Amino acid sequence: MTATHHDPALDARYWPVPVLRAVPLLVLGLVTTFVNDHSASIGLTVFGSTTIAGGILLAVASWRYLADASSRTLAVVQGVVGVVFGLVALLAPSGGLPTLVAVVTGWAVITGALELFTGLRRRRESQLARDWMLLGGLTLALALVYLVVPTDYSKQLGGIEEIRGTLTSSTILVGVVGAYGALVGVFLIIQGLSLKWQTGQPETYRAPGSGAAEPRVSGETHDSSTDGAHSS
Repeated sequence: MTATHHDPALDARYWPVPVLRAVPLLVLGLVTTFVNDHSASIGLTVFGSTTIAGGILLAVASWRYLADASSRTLAVVQGVVGVVFGLVALLAPSGGLPTLVAVVTGWAVITGALELFTGLRRRRESQLARDWMLLGGLTLALALVYLVVPTDYSKQLGGIEEIRGTLTSSTILVGVVGAYGALVGVFLIIQGLSLKWQTGQPETYRAPGSGAAEPRVSGETHDSSTDGAHSS
C-alpha cells in the first residue's frame, strides 16, 4: 500500500493566505454593491485595482506559507496573472464593456483553471485541495457568466414594481463580479479561520500487509487499540 502523507500542521500553516486573499475580494464586493455607477469604466477600475492587490497578496503569502513546492509555484503564477490582468484593466478604463468582458473572462479562465488543477493534483495529499477545487470552479463559473451575457442587453425597468431605469449588460456584469468577490471573500475568511483553529496532528499507522508506516490524522477513532487496552 502506498503511503499517503498528510500533515494537518502544514495545512494549518497556510491559514494567512486565504484571509489575505479575502480582503481585496471583499472590497470588490462592497464597492460594487454601494456604488450606484455600474458602468464598464467603474468595473474596470475596481476590478483592476483589487485584482492587482489580490495577485500580489496571493503570490507573496503563498511563497511564504505554502509548503508544497509545485503548489507554491502554481499559486505564484496565479498571482502574477492577476497582476497582469489588473494592470490591463487599469490601463484601459475607457475600453468599454468589451474590454471588461475580455479582461474578467481571461483572468477567470486562467486563474480558475490553475486553482482547479492545483486542487485536483493535491486531492489525495492535502485537505486544502477541496477548497482549491471549489474556488477554481467558482472562478470558471464567473467566466462562463461573462461569456453568456449579451453585451448589448438592455431592458427598461418598470411594471408593477414601478422601478425606474434601465437594466443593461454593464449593470449585470459589474454586479456579477461584485457578487463573486463577496461570495469568495467570505468563503476564504471561513477557510482561513478554520485552518487556524484546527487541532489535528499527524500520526502513523502500519498499513495492512505492508511494513511501511502511513500517517493518520489524530481525531480518528482507534477502536482496536482501545479494545486491546480494555481486554488487558
